[in-house]
Amino acid sequence: MSDIKRRANPLFLREEELRQAMELLFFAYRDFTGEADEILESYNFGRAHHRVIYFVGREPGMSVKDLLHILSITKQSLSRVLSQLVDEEFIEQRTGVTDRRQRLLFLTTKGQQLEHELSKSQSRRIAEAYRLAGADAVEGFRKVLMGITDEKERFAHINDTPQE
Repeated sequence: MSDIKRRANPLFLREEELRQAMELLFFAYRDFTGEADEILESYNFGRAHHRVIYFVGREPGMSVKDLLHILSITKQSLSRVLSQLVDEEFIEQRTGVTDRRQRLLFLTTKGQQLEHELSKSQSRRIAEAYRLAGADAVEGFRKVLMGITDEKERFAHINDTPQE
């Protein structure tokens, strides 16, 4: 069958094609998080710890309020995870310069090392998939993920589009 005939017309996606996409997302997520889960387990951390470490590492100095917004969780949920990461010296909290009520978050050296260790295999996995798929597929994949993401988050990250 030619490549053209195999391509799904997005206007007429069948139930089976949608189910396959859902299954692939489940499997991809399992494999994407698998190695990181093993590392986290050795620290008695879970995926919530990973998300906090990732986003604080991505934007050093972010406020607790901003982190709550990104993660879409309650203060109580974040408090337990963040307290553990601070107590075990993976994250440092500093008072805001202009607003003393603000708590700004930074990875410590120990936190940076863990973030790098967690991201290494995930980055490698994504890079390999991108390399195999090609540039057009990478842009298409990004668009699909943005389409799956809730609209309010989609617009929050619209300026995060990679520039050529």
